[in-house]
Amino acid sequence: MSDSTEILPRGAPRALPAAGLRGIARRLRAPGVLTVMALVTVAVTIVSIAVGAFSIPPTHVVAILADRALGTDLGVAFTEQEQSVVFSVRLPRVVLGALVGAGLGVAGAALQGVFRNPLADATIVGASSGASLGATLTIVAGLGFMGTLTIPVAAFLGALVVTAAVYAFARRRGRTEVVTLVLTGLAFTAICEACVGLITSMANDAELRDLTFWRLGSVGSATWPTVTSIAPIVLLAIVLIPLLARSLNIMALGEREATHLGVHTERVRVVLIALSAMAIGASVAGAGMIAFVGLLVPHLVRLAAGPDHRVVLPGSAIGGAGLLMAADLVARTVAAPVEIPLGVVMGIVGGPFFLFLLHQTRRRQGGWA
Repeated sequence: MSDSTEILPRGAPRALPAAGLRGIARRLRAPGVLTVMALVTVAVTIVSIAVGAFSIPPTHVVAILADRALGTDLGVAFTEQEQSVVFSVRLPRVVLGALVGAGLGVAGAALQGVFRNPLADATIVGASSGASLGATLTIVAGLGFMGTLTIPVAAFLGALVVTAAVYAFARRRGRTEVVTLVLTGLAFTAICEACVGLITSMANDAELRDLTFWRLGSVGSATWPTVTSIAPIVLLAIVLIPLLARSLNIMALGEREATHLGVHTERVRVVLIALSAMAIGASVAGAGMIAFVGLLVPHLVRLAAGPDHRVVLPGSAIGGAGLLMAADLVARTVAAPVEIPLGVVMGIVGGPFFLFLLHQTRRRQGGWA
């Protein structure tokens, strides 16, 4: 035996490798990260309801919500006008923004896990454009066979078809390469955008104004019927997607390893793509085209709490809701009384982040040549 070999007494604790220590630290930190994100999201919600052309003190907002939702009197006096503004104007907008942000965030995290690709996102893989095509076709054709659910269902079907097509074209020999995925998504996005342009050219003036504002992304026209039409679809996806977190963790090891460990990879992949398309389709139907939420939020959660999908998926839902409410607050206040489209705000924030992420991914993989 070499003299340099350290002999430990029986029962003595052995030092953990650095990677193991980092993993333990992340597991211990994850609940705290989710708690902080939830508290920040609640704070953003209250501020978003309070701030506007007609300002309402945050204490009044809390008192109004407690009185209406819980039947609790906090002893804070508020006016009927404040209560009307909160429930008729501000709250539908904030709830719609939270639903859309949560849906896009959890869908982006799920797609990144399915494709094992950090660049996967509703916009990058063409899901948003597919949803836009389905919704635009429904609006211009005047279809209403399912009532208020017609546009969300049409957007879901469009997102599902395009995402499945991108996945089928980008996958080769059991692998989905970064460049192939991005280029295939761009190709399908271009096709969908061309179809949307063709359909838009057939719209009348009223439909054209609605479509133009809707395609830029906004929650400014939120109403309770809009919220209730997309809420069941988005909430179903938000609840079901995290149930497959363990399977996504195992699939990160590779196709063959996951199969040996009992995960039906193709079934999990199809279910997650369908659920992601549900969330994306309903979100696009409710707020129009909003990019980069599903790309930005999951990466921030991973940086804070590690790659465990049991944390990343719910964290992306919480973070997506907070981010979109904050972006909407900026959109309607930074140039008041003019309102900046929400999609423009997210594009300004998300575009540079995507370029940075693209550069980092290429550097880690040693180039794509």
